Amino acid sequence: MKPSAVAVDFGADPEPRSSSEFEEIPYPSNHWVPPQQEEELPLHYMSEEKARRRVVRGPSGNEDLFEKHQYPPHNYDDDEGKDVYNKIRPVKPFVGSGRPRQAPPPPPTSIREFLLQNLEHIPPIVYTLLSCWTRFHKIGHSNIVVWDEAHFGKFGSHYLKREFYFDVHPPLGKMLVGLAGLLSGYDGHFDFKSGAEYPEHVPYVAMRVMLATFGVGMVPLGWYTAVELGMTQWACHLVALMVLFDVAWLCISRFILLDSMLLFFTFFTVFCLTKFHNQQYQSFSLDWWVWLSMTGFAIGCVTSVKLVGLFVTALVGLYTIEDLWEKFGDTKMSIRDQAWHWGARVACLIVLPILVFMASFKIHFLVLNHSGPGDAQMSSLFQANLVGNDFHKNPLEIAFGSRITLKNMGWGGGLLHSHVQTYPPGVGSGQQQVTCYHYKDENNDWIVLPTWEEPDYNPNGELRYLKNNDLIRLSHASTTRNLHSHVVVAPVTKLNYEVASYGNATIGDVNDYWKVEVVDDIKQGKSVERIHSLTTRIRFRHNILGCYLRAANAVLPQWGFKQIEVSCDKENDPEDAHTYWNVESHWNDRLPAADTKFYRSPFFRDFWHLNVAMMTSNNALIPDPDKEDILASKPFDWPFLHLGLRMCGWGDAQTKYYLLGTPIIWWGGALAWRKYIDMEPREWDHFLYVGKIAFFGWALHYRRYFPLLPTLYFSVLMFAHLLDHFVFSSRRLTIKTKWIVFGVFATAIFGTFWWFKGLAFGIDGPINEHKGLRWRESWNIYEGL
Repeated sequence: MKPSAVAVDFGADPEPRSSSEFEEIPYPSNHWVPPQQEEELPLHYMSEEKARRRVVRGPSGNEDLFEKHQYPPHNYDDDEGKDVYNKIRPVKPFVGSGRPRQAPPPPPTSIREFLLQNLEHIPPIVYTLLSCWTRFHKIGHSNIVVWDEAHFGKFGSHYLKREFYFDVHPPLGKMLVGLAGLLSGYDGHFDFKSGAEYPEHVPYVAMRVMLATFGVGMVPLGWYTAVELGMTQWACHLVALMVLFDVAWLCISRFILLDSMLLFFTFFTVFCLTKFHNQQYQSFSLDWWVWLSMTGFAIGCVTSVKLVGLFVTALVGLYTIEDLWEKFGDTKMSIRDQAWHWGARVACLIVLPILVFMASFKIHFLVLNHSGPGDAQMSSLFQANLVGNDFHKNPLEIAFGSRITLKNMGWGGGLLHSHVQTYPPGVGSGQQQVTCYHYKDENNDWIVLPTWEEPDYNPNGELRYLKNNDLIRLSHASTTRNLHSHVVVAPVTKLNYEVASYGNATIGDVNDYWKVEVVDDIKQGKSVERIHSLTTRIRFRHNILGCYLRAANAVLPQWGFKQIEVSCDKENDPEDAHTYWNVESHWNDRLPAADTKFYRSPFFRDFWHLNVAMMTSNNALIPDPDKEDILASKPFDWPFLHLGLRMCGWGDAQTKYYLLGTPIIWWGGALAWRKYIDMEPREWDHFLYVGKIAFFGWALHYRRYFPLLPTLYFSVLMFAHLLDHFVFSSRRLTIKTKWIVFGVFATAIFGTFWWFKGLAFGIDGPINEHKGLRWRESWNIYEGL
């Protein structure tokens, strides 16, 4: 029998609890609310592919194909009835610039899904294939040495023959030229004379193709940099089109030159910087370290090709200073994190680039271990260890009557030199010039002789060795004039006295006397009995004036052939290395050849010595202000294409190349500046970030003397950036309007490229028959106009 049911009254049902009983956090009115979407749960009968959430990645996210990204939505449960103080707080949103973060997609389960997740890579692949056509098309059409192929092809030959040479640029780019020659089967035996025809045994086409590959790489780097800068696909396409179709970049990339490598590594540096910027939300993660290190590596590479790379290095430096300053102002960041940020920048952006730069010189020294045309730029000890050098034939001890060359031991020092030319009217005494010269020449030879009061030197008399505190004359071997100084102001260093060559073998005075003062000797130390070649450091003090013979890398004007000034320094600074000299070459038939093992010159000393010599020689290449030269143009000539440059001979039978940019790209980049209009905070942050990268990159690279092609890249970024903000991201314009604007610019870019493509691919026949190429009267394309 069942018991009867008992009803228990628990009271009225309580009202549902509301989260209002707890602390409520009001959201701002402009807080982004994810759209309400119906969510379909995976059921047991669904396949895994159907149940999986699919994500399509790309510069435009999941929005319209040419619209900007939005941040991924954050869904937070109400967690009603729980302690709100124990709830996980939302992660701080990503910085308001650069490419917005996206959640990583799940691993693809099919080829179709893989393709959908990688749609963003299809456009750069297409552009890269097009770039291969533009860079390689008719690349071997001209079989003559074009423009600076005469220099850089020759430098590549030196690497293959392992002969030491000197140039004002760091070695990485030229080593890559040598590597291209090695891989193409070139043996290094061609002089690369300007305008000369390539012989059959020189694979110049293969070498050009290998170096043009760096030009090919510029196009995808331009695309991905625009993506990382957070531009829409409209702007990404425009950047890629401008890099692809600029005639100047195309022309300069198709020859055996350093410019394609310089441009590639400049693009690569900016790309790595933008990638690193987009990792700032997760400091010290693996990706953060990778892209910070890659930025430093790229800096090392671009500066190892040309010192022009220091400008993009300065851009990274300015970015880093601003970044660290913002972190310094972040009161929530601990001192330990601050120190880690500083240490990471020092290690990756200072130490790493220096190591890359130094490594290029180390490889340079290891490869070029034979004596060559650039020996005289280096220290005497460095030269002594080169294969084929004849310093081992030098007599060890210097004697009166010896014929010697004197090497200045300051950084970048040259050989004491004189020539028949005199100081010009109005400059000094008008006597024969004395300079320092960085190449071996008979005018570097001097003969050690006694003073006028002593008996004349007797080649058959008793040998008299040169010792500390000896008083001597130095007679110029070629002209018999004597090294001389007097109370006349030096031509450049006005605080010093002039040094000249005066008199002859029978005429002279007491101003020809120099006292030899020994500093030390590598082998003998401070106690030096007799002066040795190569190892003894000496100073020459003028016996009357008390000044010291000095060469401190001051460059003479054109009348001095841009050689180094030699003066007599009134200040006695015993630590001044520019007053130190050593005997380099030594000839004396009365003395035996030295049988000694030379000391090796330290790498760091050779590295620093060569860099000072490079900078000194580079300063000497600056054109004189009083000379008109196409390479010494006015500041606004190149951005507005006032000038172009003939890269070869202009005869009717020659294939002609003209360095000129695509007008729509250069003019558009030059005019890409407009006033700020009202923007939302994130838009303003993004506008400032990209604008600063583009503007400071342009300003740092902007120079007077040549069409510095890296400058154009930042103009391209600025041009695309402004179109992106004021057109493609505008809420006031329809998609149709944006398509029209994009189509107009893309058509203009391609159309002007097609019109001027012959300037890069080569023009055959009489140039005046090719009409319509002279858009500005200042372009010297046509003959007789």
